[in-house]
Amino acid sequence: MATVPPGIRLLVSFDRDQWYRALTFILTFLLYTSFHLSRKPISIVKSELHKNCSSVSELATIGASSGAGSGQQPSLSTVHLTDMDCSWKPFDKRNYKQLLGAMDYSFLCAYAVGMYLSGIIGERLPIRLYLTVGMLTSGLFTCLFGLGYVYNIHSLGFYIFVQVANGLVQTTGWPSVVTCISNWFGKGRRGLIMGLWNSHTSVGNILGSLIAGYWVSSNWGMSFIVPGLIIAAMGVVCFLFLIEHPNDLKTMYAQNSSPGKSVQNKSWNGVNGHTEMYLQYKEGKTQSYDTELLLPRDSVCVPVQPVVVVKRESEPSPISFMGALRIPGVIEFSLCLLFAKLVSYTFLFWLPLYITKAAHLDAKKAGDLSTLFDVGGIVGGILAGVISDKLGKRATTCAVMLLLAAPTLYGFSMISEFGLGPTIGMLLVCGGLVNGPYSLITTAVSADLGTHKSLKGNARALSTVTAIIDGTGSVGAALGPLLAGVLSAGGWDQVFYMLMTADFLALLLLLRLVTKELTSNKSRPISAVELKEH
Repeated sequence: MATVPPGIRLLVSFDRDQWYRALTFILTFLLYTSFHLSRKPISIVKSELHKNCSSVSELATIGASSGAGSGQQPSLSTVHLTDMDCSWKPFDKRNYKQLLGAMDYSFLCAYAVGMYLSGIIGERLPIRLYLTVGMLTSGLFTCLFGLGYVYNIHSLGFYIFVQVANGLVQTTGWPSVVTCISNWFGKGRRGLIMGLWNSHTSVGNILGSLIAGYWVSSNWGMSFIVPGLIIAAMGVVCFLFLIEHPNDLKTMYAQNSSPGKSVQNKSWNGVNGHTEMYLQYKEGKTQSYDTELLLPRDSVCVPVQPVVVVKRESEPSPISFMGALRIPGVIEFSLCLLFAKLVSYTFLFWLPLYITKAAHLDAKKAGDLSTLFDVGGIVGGILAGVISDKLGKRATTCAVMLLLAAPTLYGFSMISEFGLGPTIGMLLVCGGLVNGPYSLITTAVSADLGTHKSLKGNARALSTVTAIIDGTGSVGAALGPLLAGVLSAGGWDQVFYMLMTADFLALLLLLRLVTKELTSNKSRPISAVELKEH
């Protein structure tokens, strides 16, 4: 008899609950990748909406001079090319930076306002349906922006309306995916798991840059239409495959089990209307919170030792907005994220344009080069998660990275003028230090606070806490690109001074939590923290 191939042995070594965890991890990763993929094109297309017209003007001037020297009048086509065909109206004016900044601001303001409401709504609706509707409508509005090119639309009001509508519907994404991933993974190694998972932000930015850059010079409308179709398609995938909570599967398998095979269980109402099934496990099976059995087995099992379960007679009610704010650490981390996200989103929306002006590259090359910032962000997010797990100090990890980020930003503003090589290195370092704290706060910290011990087991605060933290951060995300648009008119140095100031303010807001962590005698690695019920 032939031996079983090693690959098959590896596959069957994983039990059913591990496969479903892997499915949830990969699916939510891809879902939010598509969100960021659809946000990135605007930063790539900016340099096409308002081109650097100096070369065109010089050609027109030469043509006019030669015409005058030969006694001929400048041709109408030359004047038409110089005055009208260089940029896309209405972004052909001298205040184009303010107009482009207004588009960023309209999207991010709508996103910030909508995020506070989204978490509260998300606690009361099925996550799968809520997320599906958000992704389909986001795909629609992203495509609409691109159709402005197809149908030759030059109304600023049209583009701002599309940005506002897209900002509102995109708020369905973050609270939903964080709640879902937290339902499936406990606190053990949460920093590492969510650091890896949160790389979807950078992966989405990179893919969005590459897709938008492919069409930006020939047909910038496709730079929006293709990402819009992708996020809409992923919305359909979400509807078909997303499993919100392990207890959904427990219920399904319990209902499908044959009448002759009984699995003793106890059930009562749980989180988000799910029915929680408490099963008796196989004798001798060692359980840990990282590999706990999420699904029932077909055989009757006997517990190794008695288990005491405290029954909740009724489903816990969702936490109020003010109740979420009273959770220790929510306000500090929310305000810290405001300034950290200000820096990150300023890079997200303005980095390609800055590279175009500073390094004198075309839109496609600048977009490709800007992806290195996101590559550094992937590494920074994972490192922040691993270090905070090891030390058990989330705030301290964020503070150290913020402290290092400020001088690094100054170095980037200086070195970016000295050639491509130094610029690549500084982009990677800046990406890691800027996105590390942002990644940690929006994932592991949000999940920790959403299942804080002060909630006494009520996990229905997770979506609301996540929305408050990310919503406050989105206020900074709205202010950053707007301020960049205003300050860049006086030189890019002013933009970098603003970013460094924001980093220092974010650091100051964490000092109380850092002091508490460093002086605590009970501090221990996060992996040792007991598993909380989700």
